[in-house]
This record gives sequence, C-alpha cells and structure tokens, in this order.
Amino acid sequence: MTEEEELTYSDAGVDIDASEAATAALVGAVSDIDNTTDYAGLLDIGDQYLALATDGVGTKLLVAEALGDYSTVGIDCIAMNANDLVASGVEPVAFVDYLAVDEPTEEFSEQVGEGLAAGAEEAGVALVGGETAVMPEVISGLDLAGACAGLAPKDAIFPGEAEVGDVLVGFESSGIHSNGLTLARKAATKDHDYDDDFPLGEGTVGEALLEPTRLYTYLLPALRERDVHAAAHVTGGGWTNLLRMGEHRYEIDDPFPAQPVFDFVQDGGNVSDEEMHRTFNMGTGFVVALPEDDAESLAEETDGRIIGTVAEGETVAIRGLSLD
Repeated sequence: MTEEEELTYSDAGVDIDASEAATAALVGAVSDIDNTTDYAGLLDIGDQYLALATDGVGTKLLVAEALGDYSTVGIDCIAMNANDLVASGVEPVAFVDYLAVDEPTEEFSEQVGEGLAAGAEEAGVALVGGETAVMPEVISGLDLAGACAGLAPKDAIFPGEAEVGDVLVGFESSGIHSNGLTLARKAATKDHDYDDDFPLGEGTVGEALLEPTRLYTYLLPALRERDVHAAAHVTGGGWTNLLRMGEHRYEIDDPFPAQPVFDFVQDGGNVSDEEMHRTFNMGTGFVVALPEDDAESLAEETDGRIIGTVAEGETVAIRGLSLD
C-alpha cells in the first residue's frame, strides 16, 4: 500500500453495506418476530419481557491467538451482549457461551473461562452453561460467541426513538472494544508486530488492541430512574449507530477524546477520519437520548457527560463530519 492509499474496512475484508443487507435478508425471512428492539429480541411472559441478545468476539480473537493471551476475550463476549440489553432498558441476568475450536487445549480454555467469569461478575449475570465444539474441518483456531438473557418490566423498555430537543449523554469507551478489529489489525501491523512496544503508551501493540470492552450494566439503575427515550451501544458501524435511535440529526459537540490506540490505527493504515468514525467508537462507547433536565442529572450522577443534542435532519454530525 502506497503512502497515498487509504485503508478502509472494505479493503480490510468487511463490507458493512453487504453485511447489513445480509442481516436484513435474514430478519425478513423470519417474519414472525413481533417484539424486538434494535438490540434485543423480546418475549412476552406476562407482566414483563424476557429479552435475548447474541454476539461474538470477532477477529479480536486473532490478536489473542497471536499473543497467546485469551484472558480478556471472555469479558468482551459478555460485554458485547450485556451492553446490547442495557441499550434496550433490560437487566442482563444470565449468559451462555459457545466456544468452537479446531483443537482443544486446557490452557486457552482456562483463560477463556477466566475472562468469562470476570465479565459475568462485573455484569452481575449468572453463567448458566455453555458448549465447546471441536470442529477441525470447519474452524481454524477458535471462535467465541454467546447469548445473554435479561428481564425487564414492560414499562422499563426504552421507547427506542429519540425526540428533537433531546440531549445526548455519552459514556467513555475503554478503547476499540470488540468491533472493527479486521481493519484495526491490518492497520496496526502494517509497520509493527503485535509484541512491539506500543509507541503511544504502555504495553505492546497487541495489548492495546486487546483492551477489553467496557461494560455499561452499572448504568441501568440510573437510566431507569429517568425518562430515557433511546440508547445506542456504539459498536459495528461506529457513530452511525446513533441513527438507530431514529432519523434525526445528532449534533455531537463534546465527545470523549479518542484513545491513543485510534490514532495509532489511523496513522498505521492511513485511514480517513470518516472511515474511523464509521467503524469505531472513537472514545465514546454508549450514548443515551433524554430530556435536558434528566440528561444533566444523569451526567452529574454517573461518569457520563453531555456530548450533544438531537435536532431535525438525518445525520450524525461529529468532528466536522456528516455520517449517514
């Protein structure tokens, strides 16, 4: 790749538009799903909903494999699922994992288990079992995914639609989290190895990429005390996730700063600002839309801060960009 060429997520091997089209086709084929949010499926069980979400760790596992360190990927697996439930207003209560491998070893299985246990403790969920499948003709290395179940009174589910005039409260991410790693890996290793010292901070390049996904389950009590209209878990698709809260203009004037790992990835792959914000959380991992008074008290009570407002339009305006 020449100095002038810009690395994109599509170049790295992931076409977001194609992925979204494939997902829409799958959802369209399962036409009897009535109760859903943008982040979870809901089952009516009387006076409350049973909610389910499923997700995996993705190609972050390749970084873990390169370092021989699987101790944090279990945290990622639980966080990617539990955070989706929180974005719906649901309290996560139980988790089940699925580990597929080409060849089982006690060492990495123990490390994965340690991460799952740590994530479950932080999220306040019970690990209620799982499955390890040995499939050498299907899997190269390993894949880790899971499903999280949660419960919510029917009046606790967030409406899912922001309103013009709402204020946006954001919560800091811990770094790249567990999406966009296909792009991040290729950019980061263009001129470096995973075990090289990380030039913008402590540890190694691989350790910077492996920083586990932050859990936002601690926010749920404070969110339920307020008139939350919608929430967004900023994962795949980066800041365009805010458009899942409704077709509005999301004016972001004070986001959290992007951690150094994002600068490293952007410089390493010559990635454009727009591509970075369409792929990564860029420092803010969770966003809530709610009335101004509630937003101010939420920011004061938690570690969040007011990052913007909701206006008429259909875009995400951030750092001089317009994402739609």
